[in-house]
This record gives sequence, C-alpha cells and structure tokens, in this order.
Amino acid sequence: MIHATFRFYEELNDFLPAARRRRDFGVVCAPTATVKHLIEALGVPHTEVELILVNGESVGFERRLADGDRVAVYPTFESLDISPLLRVRERPLRALRFIADAHLGGLAQLLRMAGFDTRYENPFDDDRIVELALAEQRIVLSRDRELLKRRSLDHACYIHALQPDRQLAELFQRLDLARSARPFSRCLRCNLPLRDIDKALVAERLPPAVCERQRRFFVCDGCGRLYWEGSHWRDMRARLQPLLDGAY
Repeated sequence: MIHATFRFYEELNDFLPAARRRRDFGVVCAPTATVKHLIEALGVPHTEVELILVNGESVGFERRLADGDRVAVYPTFESLDISPLLRVRERPLRALRFIADAHLGGLAQLLRMAGFDTRYENPFDDDRIVELALAEQRIVLSRDRELLKRRSLDHACYIHALQPDRQLAELFQRLDLARSARPFSRCLRCNLPLRDIDKALVAERLPPAVCERQRRFFVCDGCGRLYWEGSHWRDMRARLQPLLDGAY
C-alpha cells in the first residue's frame, strides 16, 4: 500500500470533513491509484481543481502516487494567470459561458441579468447538461457533487450558497466576474443578446406611462420581449452594484 500526505486549499476544504480541513492528513491507497482517483475519493470533484502539486511539482490528474508523496490541491485561480504551472487541463477556466442545473433557476436569471450567457431549462437532466457543456464550452453550475465528478467534464463550479443572491456573490468572488459583467445586455427569459430599438417601432406595445416617460428601449429578437430603464431596472441595478464594485 501507498502512504501519501494531502492538503487542500481555500474553498476545496468545504468538501472535506472538519478534521481534515486546512491541514495535512495522511491517506493510504493502492499502488495503482491516481491523483484524480484519490481527490474524488476524498470528496472533492475534479472539476473544482485547477492546480495539483506533488512534492512541489505540478502534475496532471493521471499521476500515480508513490509512497511518501506530498500532495497540495488548489482551486481555480481566475484573477491569477497560472498557465505556466497548469497540468490538469489545457487552459485555465476563462470562457465565461454557463449552464445551470435544474435547481439553480434563480442563479441563472441573475447571471443573465449581469450579462453572462447562461443556459438553463427545467428539467435539464445530467446527461444533457454534460452534452451541452462540452459542445458549447460552458461551465457547469451545480450543487450535485456526483454530476461534477463526471469523467468527461472539464470546467464546473460547485455552488455552496443556498439563496440566489448569495450564489451570485459567490460566483462573482470566485471567478472574478465583475470585470466581465455587462449588465442588462441579455434577455432574462431566453438568454439571447438584447439590441436597441427605436421607440416609434414599439410604441403601440408600451403602457402609456412608459411610452411617455422612457426614451431608450431594448428588444430580444428571440422572444420579442421589450426592456426599458424603469423602476424595475433601477432596483436590479442596485442589486448588482455591490458586486460590480467588488463589495462581496
């Protein structure tokens, strides 16, 4: 049998029992065990991992452990370019397109509100989520650890918070989203980009008070929904502003 020492960093500790968090701990495994196998056996989905150091050297998931190895496991580093060290995948997680599972509808809508391309349908079964994530290079968002352990998945985020606003704040902090946000640039209903439209072309569809007070309008070419910067827009803007300012 092989004896190795593991330590997990930052939010990866949330997947571990309290006795193993933020400290070195020993693991006994078979001689054929890979780093990926041990990480997931310890409860951490491989999609949460960005960097693995074995005895100070960056390695990939396929690395087999040897007796006495010391393994340090780190989560994603969105605000720090670690490309020279990267071994677990070809590139850091940078493509900010998402797909949310069936339990994260509130988060999906908030991400769209912030301007992020986010696929969501209820129900989306796990196989379909994986299929779309791979085909469209999307980051899977889920609270289902078993989904995130799917062998074919590359980029995914386990969502720790339970409430949509807190889930959004969690993602903004973890993935450094403030720099990439484009609030109110996507349809909340169907996720397509919005475009400016002349008021005269939509006046007959507007409530009289809106038609009188508002000057700028946006339309979704997918579902035809109209948007304008009224009181609801101001409320949503206030909801997002602390995240855009980096005040998590």
